[in-house]
Amino acid sequence: MPVIPSLTRPTGRLNRATMQHYLDFEKPIADLQARVAELRTTADSGSLNIDGEVKRLEAKSEKMLRDTYERLTPWQKTQVARHPDRPHFKDYVAGFVEDFMPLAGDRGFSDDLAIIGGFGRIHGRRVLVMGHEKGDNTESRLRHNFGMAKPEGYRKAIRLMKLADRFGLPVVTLVDTPGAFPGIQAEERAQAEAIARSTETCLQLKVPIVAAIVGEGGSGGAIALSSANTVLMFEHAIYSVISPEGCASILWRTADKAADAAEAMRISAPELKKLGVIDRVVAEPVGGAHREPDAAIAALGKAISDELGKLAGVSGEKIRLKRRAKFLDMGK
Repeated sequence: MPVIPSLTRPTGRLNRATMQHYLDFEKPIADLQARVAELRTTADSGSLNIDGEVKRLEAKSEKMLRDTYERLTPWQKTQVARHPDRPHFKDYVAGFVEDFMPLAGDRGFSDDLAIIGGFGRIHGRRVLVMGHEKGDNTESRLRHNFGMAKPEGYRKAIRLMKLADRFGLPVVTLVDTPGAFPGIQAEERAQAEAIARSTETCLQLKVPIVAAIVGEGGSGGAIALSSANTVLMFEHAIYSVISPEGCASILWRTADKAADAAEAMRISAPELKKLGVIDRVVAEPVGGAHREPDAAIAALGKAISDELGKLAGVSGEKIRLKRRAKFLDMGK
């Protein structure tokens, strides 16, 4: 099978040894880890025996990281969910999808690279897997439009979901988008209608759908791919009807109140689990998925496989009715 350029990335992409990007609230951790690195360099030179001090500071750094991530605020979780080094769709496909065969185009306008989809196997089970791709550098982010799909992206999703339904294959979606593309071109091509049709298609399928919120789950652009029988969500992902900045701009006329908006919106996984919006929280490695991406990818793959197993053997009509009831009951 030929290599698909859009589904490859440098082999060092998931290596912790690459340059670490620290968030604002991680500055004390960054300072401490920089000190550890300096001492390691000194120890390697052989001029001083400071192994004990290095180990002490490493333990302190690990504790500080663990303590910080155990009490993240909703706004800090938003920053983690947007971390540029978090795994993206292509990483998950490479990690737990075998024999992935991408399918392109909406058969009407063009191929939107903000959403990628195709057939493959997850732990031996044949599935359709699709999701948002943000890109990981300037060139790829522009190519994938930062994961913000246009109408043709959602129409591609509709086409692929109906194809999966025809062949009786479960659908797996990986959601990571700040929202659907809001530009004039998208509106001219009926963005709202495409999102609504995609959501409608999710609710009509007679095959199981398992969705995972892996980063940002923003507005209708997310729900169009996550109206599923089971919705998983990473521990530090977010899922909301609007971004905290957008909410703050409406309520307080300034994006400076984004942290307050994030607190009020209940966008974190534990809160959404309590509200019944999502069904399962997938734990991330200490310090977030961007620090140990391979472990995070493996955990998500296992969780998706487990949920697909629970839905296997259930009749198509029961699958459809349970999914419909799940969403109609929200908010009661």
